[in-house]
Amino acid sequence: MRNESLTRNNKVGPTVGVVGGGQLAQMLAKAARERGIDLIVQTGLRSDPAVQYAKGLVLSDTSDINGTKELASKCSCLTFENEWIDVTSLSSLANDSSLFQPSLNSIKPLVDKLSQRKLLNDLNIPGPEWLPLACIKKKDLELPDGWAYPVMAKAGKGGYDGKGTRVINDANELKELFFSVDVSNWFLEKWISYQKELAIVVSRDTCGRINSYPLTETFQHKQVCDWVVAPANVSHSVLVTAYNVGASLLRELNYVGVLAIEFFYGDEGLLVNEIAPRTHNSAHFTIDACSSSQFDQQICIAAGLPAPPVKLVVPGAIMINLLGLRGKANSLDERLEKLKQINGAKLHWYSKDKVLPGRKLGHLTVPLLDLDPTSRINKATSILKKVRAIWPFFVPDIN
Repeated sequence: MRNESLTRNNKVGPTVGVVGGGQLAQMLAKAARERGIDLIVQTGLRSDPAVQYAKGLVLSDTSDINGTKELASKCSCLTFENEWIDVTSLSSLANDSSLFQPSLNSIKPLVDKLSQRKLLNDLNIPGPEWLPLACIKKKDLELPDGWAYPVMAKAGKGGYDGKGTRVINDANELKELFFSVDVSNWFLEKWISYQKELAIVVSRDTCGRINSYPLTETFQHKQVCDWVVAPANVSHSVLVTAYNVGASLLRELNYVGVLAIEFFYGDEGLLVNEIAPRTHNSAHFTIDACSSSQFDQQICIAAGLPAPPVKLVVPGAIMINLLGLRGKANSLDERLEKLKQINGAKLHWYSKDKVLPGRKLGHLTVPLLDLDPTSRINKATSILKKVRAIWPFFVPDIN
């Protein structure tokens, strides 16, 4: 571990620490710069995306508690890039309850998808019917009464972008899963037939004020987000229900910070799919399309500032993910230059050191200026077609 914190000149205000150095930390660092707030990251690689934008660096793996201890010694408040944290170890640093935003107590039920499911049950918030894989009897490996194949299997910890999920089509696949994973870390969900996948990002500051971004519709391929359109074209009752779920979770957990919720929407209504205690891919459009981005919200809240009001500054927006491609048919620079030529496009490139197939390398946001929802989605699909002609969407097989 090595401290590389830079000397601060005329330092005014709090210093925010971020455990993590990836693209989310990079966008937090950019938001901090715009606010004139110092930000230090803890990450294990000098080449990680956030490092060049941060005021300082603690060169240490994010799982190293000693590195986080050093980060805490230099900062007024710590926040997290993702939920892969050891709450028990970090608790030893939290002598002051305000050190972490969100607090460890509020994050604890959300770092594991199993505990998320239990929380939703306790709060009577609708989600897919589920059961722990450990509840399946080893001797017969049969689904419970009323269940049928296919079912979805998910890992409680460590899953993202399609990793840690499996579609189980029959008893043989269930048996294979049962004997190849740690059953205590997995659960099964009934298959959900949905019409739309939706997401909402909400925030709550230290004074209890809640902000909400527009409900978005997300489009996935192999459980990886391809593109997002905001706002989602759904009824007012769906919008209100999504907001109420978000506000209820924030208040119930006494959560201070940015929180994302993914939903399935279909014949069974609005069902919570997943909760992320952090900034989220579905709300990257807020950097260019809102008065205060999700990253600005998290920085302000972590710095103890009032969270600014949130509103769309354009009628809508499309956000398109750029993942690493196979082969080198066209040079990277050529592709990026073509993307920049799309009218209204804002390119966000994460500058990752390795351009690997399927890895998130950047995103593109384009404003949608039509007031009519149908016209907006038509325009969005037209823009998507242009982008994918330049930069196809590729997800490698992971199971």
